[in-house]
Amino acid sequence: MPGVIVVYLGLITMFVGGVSIIRPLKFLFIDTRPQALAVVAAGFVIVVLGWSLPAKEIRVTSPRTQLDQFMPVWQFNEFHSIRIAAPREKVYTALKQVTAEEILFFHTLVWIRRFGRPGPESILNPPPNAPLLEVATRKTFIVLADNPDKEFAAGTLVAAPHGWRPSGKPTPDSFKSLFDSHQPGFALAAMNFRLEDCVTPPNAPAASTSSPCTLLTTETRVYATDARTRRAFTRYWRVIYPGSSLIRAMWLRAVATRAGKS
Repeated sequence: MPGVIVVYLGLITMFVGGVSIIRPLKFLFIDTRPQALAVVAAGFVIVVLGWSLPAKEIRVTSPRTQLDQFMPVWQFNEFHSIRIAAPREKVYTALKQVTAEEILFFHTLVWIRRFGRPGPESILNPPPNAPLLEVATRKTFIVLADNPDKEFAAGTLVAAPHGWRPSGKPTPDSFKSLFDSHQPGFALAAMNFRLEDCVTPPNAPAASTSSPCTLLTTETRVYATDARTRRAFTRYWRVIYPGSSLIRAMWLRAVATRAGKS
């Protein structure tokens, strides 16, 4: 997270400097175009510094989830949660049915991420009114585990050495084998959605304890197998993280809204 903050501080500085080249922003004490160019240069240095901050490796000591089983080590992750006033089976059904159109800002953010290019059908370019998880696991991800009303996990290959080709159709076992091999040049990603009963505080009103409540969480992890791949992915991750994080948060809200209507 500190790396993301530094990168965006640099990007904002570069933007301010770029605007000042066109018209100096004197209220920010940028009076001349040479000063504006210096601000752009300073912003670029800050971005490079943010990219250079190391990505710490994190390891699970006691696996509890399917995500832990398939990716117990990672350098990049994001986590989001929401409490939904509905039983787990209803939330699980909503999770499987929610579409991109129901996720606020989804199309705008993935359009930016694609740089406006149309591209093939994928999770970044889903067809209208199609369940997003179904699109994701048909085009980009493979299902690693699907335990109804408990956890859904999927994985994908983010980066591979030039010229590498998979042998056979990707499966959960092949994903785990590739992860465990630690061959250089790879970056693998896995995400899950986990459903648990809400934990109610001991002093909560009786009405709240009798109403169904589900805690829905989602986590995304990425593991790069060598230092060079990690550095390359660090630059990408620290630019796309805010948009990716917003999509995940809005995704959970869309599931909550659908579960409430069903």
